[in-house]
Amino acid sequence: MSAGNAQNSASIEQVKKCPGDFIFGKLIGEGSYSQVFLTKEISTRNEYAIKVLEKRHILREKKTQYVKREKDVLLRLNHPFFIRLHFTFQDEDRLYFGLSYAKRGELLDYIKKLGCFDDKCTQFYVGEITEALEYLHGIHIIHRDLKPENILLNEEMHIQITDFGSAKIVEDLPTPLVVKDDVGRGGGSTGSVGRKNSFVGTAQYVSPEVLKSSQSYYSSDLWALGCIIYQLLSGQHPFWGSHEYQIFQKIVKVEYEFPSGFNTAAKDLVSKLVVLDPRQRLGCTEMGGYGPLKSHEFLKTVPWGSLHTRTPPDLLPYLPAKSENAENIWGDTQAGLDDRKLSRLVEGVALGSDVIDNKKPANNWLTDEERRQRLAEQEKSNEYHRFVERNLILKQGLMDKRKGLFARRRMFLLTEGPRFFYVDPSNFVLKGEIPWSKELRPEAKNFKILFIHTPNRIYYLEDPEGNALKWCKEINRVWSHYYENKS
Repeated sequence: MSAGNAQNSASIEQVKKCPGDFIFGKLIGEGSYSQVFLTKEISTRNEYAIKVLEKRHILREKKTQYVKREKDVLLRLNHPFFIRLHFTFQDEDRLYFGLSYAKRGELLDYIKKLGCFDDKCTQFYVGEITEALEYLHGIHIIHRDLKPENILLNEEMHIQITDFGSAKIVEDLPTPLVVKDDVGRGGGSTGSVGRKNSFVGTAQYVSPEVLKSSQSYYSSDLWALGCIIYQLLSGQHPFWGSHEYQIFQKIVKVEYEFPSGFNTAAKDLVSKLVVLDPRQRLGCTEMGGYGPLKSHEFLKTVPWGSLHTRTPPDLLPYLPAKSENAENIWGDTQAGLDDRKLSRLVEGVALGSDVIDNKKPANNWLTDEERRQRLAEQEKSNEYHRFVERNLILKQGLMDKRKGLFARRRMFLLTEGPRFFYVDPSNFVLKGEIPWSKELRPEAKNFKILFIHTPNRIYYLEDPEGNALKWCKEINRVWSHYYENKS
């Protein structure tokens, strides 16, 4: 243990606290045998995330070794990219771990909200994760459950890696290549691939050697890093399926594909991390260590060594670099001027403001008689009427609903209520609904692409007919009718 880590451990052991020293607030996390609460220390007013573990449950489920392992790992950590253990205490029924509070939540929440990250954001956060892994492996610890859920963000939006119940401390080996895993460990999902054996980790990120041979390498974490890079840029896991066994089969065969538009340099990096042989992954000892990984083309602009002092870039969704997504000052390249082109050019003036103004007055709303007539006609002639719960459809059309680089064609149905349904037009199945609130706002990026901002997610839609602005205007009209001047 380094002097810094020893000092960290000593300071923790000297602190004596009890539950009465804290105000316990909201539940901010939950594990298989623990709960995490936001708390405020009464004497200092400092905020902590206190992990509460029930002793009876730990004993009944035979989790004692996992709790001890997590505490041992936390005591060894002394790095800005990891959650810090500030104190521990216990009472008759429970154990308490006082952890630093990562105010910005899980990295996964931002992936879900944005769909995926642009290159600049991805490079920055991959840089931070890489530096964290280099430090962790340097003090002989393998995380074994690295995933966006376990990567938190502090108030300044820097990463704070957490959840070490599945970690492995490798003692007395300065540069170990492989360690035998203890079968039956907890902390992650369990499953098998044609044999009786449990594994540590989450299905989409667990490496094939852990699935097949119950062994962990340092480079098992590098496999997870490759999967995270893929997800940050594309919005999806590289390995996915309808059930865990299908996912496992794809993992052990390294069966995945890159979607169209995936960054070329990042594709090369992922291909060198998501490798079947753990001794052939970029960043492992046999491949020259972290130097070659950090000098890879995709990461060449990362300011290594000073990331923790830099201001993280604004989190922005990736907009595929297609010609129609770029700003087009000419409107199109076809000569002449007809009614359709004139309309598009005039509408294009409004696109310059980018975000549609939600404060325009409502107008042209239907009378009760008009609504009744249109609803009766809709029920008779519109095949999508059955999906909208007898609401009048105000606008409908086919659009591609994008999640990162992946897109699915859907029929969108904007109705009174307000409601915003989307249906799979091939199988005629209702797939979901965009939640309405006063905070909803549409944003036209160009004639084809619009974003719909909601509190928890940004919906990225692409209209192949180029009606993005018309959609935004109609959404705005509906918003105004239901929310303008209403408390």
